[in-house]
Amino acid sequence: MKQEKKLNLFETMAIAIGTMIGASIFSIFGLGVQIAGKWLPVAFLLSGIYAFAVAYSYATLGGKIISNEGPMAFIFRAFGKNTFSGTLSVLMWLSYVVSIALFAKGFAGYFLPLFRIAPEGSAFVITEITLILFFTALNFFGSKAVGKSEFWIVLGKLAILAIFIVGGVFSIKKSLLLPESFNGTGILNASLIFFLSYMGFGLVTNASENVKDPERTIPRAIYWSIVIVMIFYLLISLVTIGGLPISEIISAQENALAVAALPFLGTFGFLLVSVGALLSTSSALNATIFGGANVAYALAKDGELPKFFERKVWFGSIEGLYITVAIGILLDLFFDLTAAASVTAIVYTVIYIAVLFSHLKLAKQYGGEKWLIRINTMLISFVFFALLVYQWNQHRLAFYVSIALFLGAFLMEFLYFRFTRR
Repeated sequence: MKQEKKLNLFETMAIAIGTMIGASIFSIFGLGVQIAGKWLPVAFLLSGIYAFAVAYSYATLGGKIISNEGPMAFIFRAFGKNTFSGTLSVLMWLSYVVSIALFAKGFAGYFLPLFRIAPEGSAFVITEITLILFFTALNFFGSKAVGKSEFWIVLGKLAILAIFIVGGVFSIKKSLLLPESFNGTGILNASLIFFLSYMGFGLVTNASENVKDPERTIPRAIYWSIVIVMIFYLLISLVTIGGLPISEIISAQENALAVAALPFLGTFGFLLVSVGALLSTSSALNATIFGGANVAYALAKDGELPKFFERKVWFGSIEGLYITVAIGILLDLFFDLTAAASVTAIVYTVIYIAVLFSHLKLAKQYGGEKWLIRINTMLISFVFFALLVYQWNQHRLAFYVSIALFLGAFLMEFLYFRFTRR
């Protein structure tokens, strides 16, 4: 059988960028402005700092521990295989499953209005399921197909956002950018929400076995993808806030960027940004299905998930794909966009904290400055507790769902190990 070609640096970066510039920048931008006001660019910058704090450990360990288990390989290496690490492995896989629902909803929310169809009811559900099944079929053809498609999709949406930025720069009204009274709480809460927007860089470690020269490629892909995404986020937020009054951005809510394009690009700009939103959510879904299937297979091979995750699919060896997508579709039918985003952020942050503690234990063997890892750990721990507080105050149901997810993952792992001893 012919050996599958490996992903190069640009294809690996595309997987990360494709997930980061996904549903959140388009769907919840208006909410971010409502919370932080004109200080939203500062919130994006703060979120990027959180991302770099985690990326240091992912880049250091990911270039040396080559496994499609990604961060779970770091955790297993540091803490061994027990109920604690097993619970985290279940949580990590579930985070991909929830993300599938998140990105599918974001796509349907933009796609249907383009055809003057209300984004609700059976049309909404059919659109979501069709999209998920399309990218599931694409994943049958292996990592190279995913990497190439992701590269071109990402290139397309970055080009659209670049047009938006260049056109918007010349339409900025300086009076709209004048600072308002400092809003520390708003900046913090917005940075917590948009932390989700940077959470795609870790996906490259879940494809490390499929990457060419992973020791060099993985760290470079992680750092460069965050830098590129941060620049785009800052410029997009400045152009939007400088082009429209805050009240108009808030009233537009999830359609804020498309509405912001109207003054300087007209109807064409509105359509162009809508297409960019579709490319963003679809590429994020593509990368998430790939990462979720990879981690499900790798964990099943390691005994952390049931054996049926190891079964082959028709055209290749992407095991775990069917069950990951099936549960993703199921959650898609019951979760709304806000709840999915909030729960995903909480789960990812828990995994990040575990990776940072793992790096502390492994620093002597694999490299890394312990003083910096400790600072990063304290910062991300603060982010986690702040997220819980935000959920409790703003989205009580999401708080309960997050707690239930943690308890459910622990119970699943405890009972699974008790009865199987895998």
